Amino acid sequence: MLKEYRQELHQIPELELDLPKTQTYIKQHLQSLRCELFEPIPSSVVAYFDFGKKDTFAFRSDMDALPVQEQNDLPYKSKHPGCMHACGHDGHMAILLGFAQWVNEQQDLPHNVLLVFQPGEESPGGAKLIVDTGIFEKFHVTSIFGLHLWPSIDKGAVATRPKGQLAQSSEIHVDIEGKTSHVAKAEEGIDAMVAGAHFLLRCYEYEKSIDPGVHRLLKFGLMRSGVVCNSISGHTHMEGTMRVFDPVLFDEIQQNIKRIANEIEQEEKVKIDVQFKNGYPAVINDEALVEKIYQQIPYVHHLEHPEMIAEDFAYYQQALPGVFFFLGTGTGIPLHSDHWDFDEEILTHGVELYKDLIQCL
Repeated sequence: MLKEYRQELHQIPELELDLPKTQTYIKQHLQSLRCELFEPIPSSVVAYFDFGKKDTFAFRSDMDALPVQEQNDLPYKSKHPGCMHACGHDGHMAILLGFAQWVNEQQDLPHNVLLVFQPGEESPGGAKLIVDTGIFEKFHVTSIFGLHLWPSIDKGAVATRPKGQLAQSSEIHVDIEGKTSHVAKAEEGIDAMVAGAHFLLRCYEYEKSIDPGVHRLLKFGLMRSGVVCNSISGHTHMEGTMRVFDPVLFDEIQQNIKRIANEIEQEEKVKIDVQFKNGYPAVINDEALVEKIYQQIPYVHHLEHPEMIAEDFAYYQQALPGVFFFLGTGTGIPLHSDHWDFDEEILTHGVELYKDLIQCL
């Protein structure tokens, strides 16, 4: 059943918040169960199983795919050109559908169950849109759980960690305006390329000054400057990214990048515009819940280090206690790869995890 769910969903990938086929598929497999169905935001599906308890546990799956052309030659490959489930969300949905079938068969559980099928994880952040509807207050949700297939963990292994697991992110866009001139008249120009080089190196020097025990990332991956070899560059454009787990440090890094820009402006006589495009908050797991999970569900491994990837599950954790898990594929094929694939046998481990969470906590 899980394999069938995953392979059928894999063939109909859709993007962002526009998931009509995916939503229809989910509804078709839930409408015969003894649950109430809701659509708090377009393309979403929420299923509520009422066991007459005071509190409710929520379980979330993302639904959206990526604008990637699949290169796998599989009988269940994507039928939508330029679109692919390259991040495992088809597997996440299959797990939640399988869990729904099990919940439907139970006569009693310690908590009511709310299953959240959420669009727009990759963009623009469907989790926040769902939180803002107030649906968690409506159903008295006290905890939320989610997972992500993870290629660098052993096949079928489940892992999490207390506190920070996935990072808060921000894109950095920098434009440096100088003055162009012929290299033979360099004194008449203002070199935006040199200013960009100084800015880059000083940002990296600052990043190295941060406590090495603090998980963070500050890197630039794009730099364009100049037009021809014998002309002083009048403009430099740079793009980078930063990832941290501490919101205070997040603000400090952005302030220091602006400080460095101001210093370079004064030293090089250029004009520098720095813009930040902030992404999702950090995924911060509830410590008390994680410790209880370690005690009650011994096969859940401790994840030694956090990852610098972003996830909008963070918005749920800002609203209520939650824990995010990794489920290993063991393939080593990176997320977002056009060759992404995995053995559907691992999906049973995801269903078992959810069954244990609802019964043991």
